[in-house]
Amino acid sequence: MSVQSGLAVDGILDGVDNGTQGRPSLPVVGMVDPAHPPSRRAPLRWAVGGVVPWLLLAAGQVVWIALDERMLWLHTVAAVLTVLGAAISIAVVPLWRYRVHRWEIGPQAVYTRTGWLIQERRIAPISRVQTVDTYRGPLDRLFGLANVTVTTASSAGALYIVGLDVPVADHLVAQLTDIAAIGAEDAT
Repeated sequence: MSVQSGLAVDGILDGVDNGTQGRPSLPVVGMVDPAHPPSRRAPLRWAVGGVVPWLLLAAGQVVWIALDERMLWLHTVAAVLTVLGAAISIAVVPLWRYRVHRWEIGPQAVYTRTGWLIQERRIAPISRVQTVDTYRGPLDRLFGLANVTVTTASSAGALYIVGLDVPVADHLVAQLTDIAAIGAEDAT
C-alpha cells in the first residue's frame, strides 16, 4: 500500500488535501435517507392547494376576454398555458413531492428530505432542537393532516415535516419533546 505522508487509516490516505489538515479522513458510516413518507392523503391536499391559484388565474382570463375580445390568439395562448400549468400542479407536482418528502427521527438527530424541483436534505442534532410546533391550515384540516415545525439552534432555519396524519404528527411532537427534554437535562 502506498502512503504519501506516512499515515494510512484503513486504506484511506492522509496525504491528500481534503480539508482535514493532516488528520486522517474517515468515511461517514450509517447515513441513510429518511424512511417515513407523508400521509397518503398529502398528494390530494397538495393538488387542491396547487390548483387554487390556477383557478383564480382562469377566472381573471374569463373577465379579460369578456372585457376585451381583441387578439383572440393571445387569449387562446393564455388559456392553454393556464390549463397546462393547472394540469402539472394537479398531476405531477403532488406525486413528485410525495416521492421525495421523507422524515426520520433517530436517537441523535432529526432527518428530513423535502422539495420537488429543488430537493433539500437536512439533518439536525436532537441536542439543537429548541421548539416543536404543529400547524394546520384550512386545507390541512379538511384532509385530516398536520405539519410539524422543528426549530433548531441553526442558521439554516427550521425543519418542516409536512402532510402528516394528525395522530402521527401528535406522536412525533410528543416524541421530539421528550427527547429534547432529556437532552436539556444533560446540557451544560
